[in-house]
Amino acid sequence: MKILDFLTILRERDIRVWAEGDRLRCNAPTGALTPELRDEVRRRKDEILNFLRSAESLAQQQRAIVPLQPRGGAAPIFAVAGHNGDVFCFRAIAGHLGSDRPFFGLQPPGLDGSREPLGRVEDLAAYFAAQIRAARPEGPYVIAGYCAGGSIAFELARQLVRDRAAVRLLALFGSPFPTWYRRLPQLRERLGQTVERVARHTRALASLPAAQRRSYVVERLRNLKAERAARFPRTPDPVLLWRDQVGRATLKAIRLYTPGSYPGRVGLFWPGKQCGHDALTQWPSVAQFTEIHFGPEGCDGANMLREPYAAAFADLLRQCVAQETPNGNVVLPRPRRAGFHRADNEQRRTGPALSVAPDAAGGLGMMARDVS
Repeated sequence: MKILDFLTILRERDIRVWAEGDRLRCNAPTGALTPELRDEVRRRKDEILNFLRSAESLAQQQRAIVPLQPRGGAAPIFAVAGHNGDVFCFRAIAGHLGSDRPFFGLQPPGLDGSREPLGRVEDLAAYFAAQIRAARPEGPYVIAGYCAGGSIAFELARQLVRDRAAVRLLALFGSPFPTWYRRLPQLRERLGQTVERVARHTRALASLPAAQRRSYVVERLRNLKAERAARFPRTPDPVLLWRDQVGRATLKAIRLYTPGSYPGRVGLFWPGKQCGHDALTQWPSVAQFTEIHFGPEGCDGANMLREPYAAAFADLLRQCVAQETPNGNVVLPRPRRAGFHRADNEQRRTGPALSVAPDAAGGLGMMARDVS
């Protein structure tokens, strides 16, 4: 009789068994635990304990691993969401990848309010790595990250490779380099956004007749008030408060994080060539082998994983995963630091050259190939 069938019989008789360390405890109504069942419990003690420990491990695992598409025999994708931990940002792209590609989101601790968020990128990565290895002991894996989650995904891939796991690809979707989250770059970013917003409204006001300008200002102020009310409700949802707490802790952790070198393959999936960012040169400086893929026109960092752009990025990811690196999973070390020749051949830097070719998404894909 299988252990699950035996435990089902015990449960039907209202006999409860649980583990306390290496000891098996039992509680049963009078007369329910017959001598035959008692002997069977004693004989199968070790088997029952192993089953209960596995069940407990699975229960803990499910707190972090969210199956967005659990079926299929291809290498599974484990994806880290943005700073607020909302793994459902990957739902559309998981659907477009098909039924043979398992896709799991990784939720950080603290989203249910049961514990404090983790405050170091290294600790978050170790938390995810342990649960991935428990859920899928055998690789290879595909690790993905979106936006701020890219820094955690990078460290996660590093730790898995360090522990001799096979990581087929590290895919970063619109992920700034960790230094972008530090206070001075953020101040510059906000200042730039403010200047752009003021200039946009100034142009809009200048284009309107004088009689309509007051209405334009009133409408903009009304919209700002509505947005603020939505962001800061009078009776906030506890789930949103927990998510905000996780988000603030995650951003703080990323500001303090300095990436080490990664000996594997990184795919940078960027919204478009118009969205220039230092990340396209900074990530390659710490990765052994880097590919850059641009999405179709019209998408940006906020909507790149949503419809209608999710299908394009799913197709890019599918092609990227299908490609083999020189030795299967991990690229052999090269003697020079990674970098890019600029496409316009100006200010060349030591490192791999960019080869540019049209991709199925309608954008441009760039693969860094070693020229040493």
